[in-house]
Amino acid sequence: MDEITKHAAKSKSVDQIPRRYEEIVNTITKEYDALSDGFKQIARFFTQNPNIIALESINAIARQCDVHPSSLVRFAQHFGFSGFKPLQAVFQTRLATAAPGFRERVSALEGELTKNSDYGNLGYLKNLVVRDIAALQQLLEGISEASLASAATHLAKAETIYIAGQMRSEPIALLLRYLMTMLQRRTIFLDSSGGLAGEIAQTITKNDVLVAISFRHYAKEVVSITEEASDKKIPIIAITDSQLSPIAKGASVLFTVPEEEYSFSRSLAAPACLVQVLAVATAALLHPSKRSSPRIPTVTEMALNRTKAKSKK
Repeated sequence: MDEITKHAAKSKSVDQIPRRYEEIVNTITKEYDALSDGFKQIARFFTQNPNIIALESINAIARQCDVHPSSLVRFAQHFGFSGFKPLQAVFQTRLATAAPGFRERVSALEGELTKNSDYGNLGYLKNLVVRDIAALQQLLEGISEASLASAATHLAKAETIYIAGQMRSEPIALLLRYLMTMLQRRTIFLDSSGGLAGEIAQTITKNDVLVAISFRHYAKEVVSITEEASDKKIPIIAITDSQLSPIAKGASVLFTVPEEEYSFSRSLAAPACLVQVLAVATAALLHPSKRSSPRIPTVTEMALNRTKAKSKK
């Protein structure tokens, strides 16, 4: 153990050592900017992949994190733990408390992935579907009623909804624009293709809301727009992959959709499902009489309603 790590471990009293998953994530987030580059890399992996930290060996985690196992030990000691195992135990407790049977589910899904890996194009499809199922299950366990209610309130009350999402996040941003438009909410998509997204973002006021969507590797323009909105105290709904994401800081409502790998085939099922439920929750606020079964009208329905309205004049 180097002198810096020794000092960090000794400087934390027993009472200061985080014992719950939420406390660890909050502590990592608070200290993130002051960490070394190596520890920042580990911190991002820990907050984005809590299930891997809970279920796999230190050597397997180190390989996926692209560091030496001793770095994980020093990382744990930096936050006051005697070694990696006590830190890992907190992540394991989270699974046992929040998601009974999760270990069995992961094993079953991994078995399914292995079984389907040699079946050509159909195998690719099954592989993606299994990953989507896992991502959706994780979303269901990680989103709170309070966060959904708060986001829906912002979307229902805002004068204008601005949406920023580029690269792989753009389809999610476009889906949200469609859904909010169908709810007849004034919506502006900060499209990068015209080169004016940053300038249009300057028109956002405190009576509006910005929905920022970005996953690693984060779109620079979305990060810049979000940071400026945060400086102006504009309400922000952030949809990203970690509390350490550059668009998470300053968010009024933060939704984290962790991703366990950085590959082209990363699933969009979970974030797509999230924006759909945000739209339904917003519809329930806009039409309280239909709260038990809120629905979003289709383009065809809206066209028919306009035709009927004209015929009555």
